[in-house]
Amino acid sequence: MKKVLFVCIHNSARSQMAEAFLNTYGKGRYVAESAGIEPGKLNPFVVAVMKEKGIDISGNATKSVASVLNNGYDVVVTVCDEASAERCPLFPGKAERLHWGFPDPSSKKGSDEEKLVFARDVRDAIEKKIKEYVC
Repeated sequence: MKKVLFVCIHNSARSQMAEAFLNTYGKGRYVAESAGIEPGKLNPFVVAVMKEKGIDISGNATKSVASVLNNGYDVVVTVCDEASAERCPLFPGKAERLHWGFPDPSSKKGSDEEKLVFARDVRDAIEKKIKEYVC
């Protein structure tokens, strides 16, 4: 089984969604974890839109990259947007490194409905990328 780590800035949205989707669609072939450079709090709009897909991440904790550095990953995927990608850390070891840039749902301004729509768009893009990756 391949061990994959998804990294973003706060481990509050994109990396959490990618972890959940890979553990769902890659079950038996992949095991995923996620972490952030500066762990924050789970984004409630992301929790809501993942629940729409039947995936409950509400009990997930946000983790720091430092806390998982020695977990022996086969693949490390940064999911930061292009403007933040340079903040994503370099990982020691032989892990394959990939970058899949997605906009940050936490950056969306506007009404709650606009934030939900934006979070759904990001969720759907991440889900599509994960499905392509496991096929």
